[in-house]
Amino acid sequence: MATEERAAPLRLGSIAPNFQAETTQGPIDFHEFIGNNWVVLFSHPEDYTPVCTTELGAFAKLEPEFTKRGVKLIGLSANTIESHGGWIKDIDEISGSKLSFPIIGDKQRKVAYAYDMLDHQDTTNVDSKGIAFTIRSVFIIDPKKTIRLILSYPASTGRNTAEVLRVVDSLQTGDKHRVTTPINWVPGDDVIVHPSVKNEEAKTLFPQFRIVKPYLRFTPLPKEQTSAAV
Repeated sequence: MATEERAAPLRLGSIAPNFQAETTQGPIDFHEFIGNNWVVLFSHPEDYTPVCTTELGAFAKLEPEFTKRGVKLIGLSANTIESHGGWIKDIDEISGSKLSFPIIGDKQRKVAYAYDMLDHQDTTNVDSKGIAFTIRSVFIIDPKKTIRLILSYPASTGRNTAEVLRVVDSLQTGDKHRVTTPINWVPGDDVIVHPSVKNEEAKTLFPQFRIVKPYLRFTPLPKEQTSAAV
């Protein structure tokens, strides 16, 4: 597939492109798969590779935490679903997990092109024909089909699944409470009152808020009031 055929790069706030694909759990229409849920879509360079195997096992172990938050996981690799099926057995054996989320078979890179997942840096990350494999992309998509987070890692670097879950908690908590989250925030830490909330309204919404600077206002938000309280 030629470079000029690639879609325009996706940005935060873009509607996630819809697609139809075969997965390890049967064919899907992606927007129908999302439904009224949040979704984490993440790609892998290739089946039966070491870093990918550790990542899939980690996501499988953490899947119950995503499920509690109304989040569906779906992976993608530039291989066939038949290849995925054998690989999943290895993942479960090595990690002690039970991988139950679908993995897209994207042998022709159609989804990878639509989501701009292809590697144009690492010349070793190619198949036998020299076609680039996917990099380690992550998309968090909300129930409105809006892309809320995009992460891209090189093929050599494994992701941090706890960080993906932390961002889900930040986004869901922010949407519910009109707050933003500071550096290194985890559920239970103080949050920042959203700039759109004026001080008079903040006194009602956040009785314990404190003003550090006119543009920086913190307030306690117990873990029980975040999306992690499930």
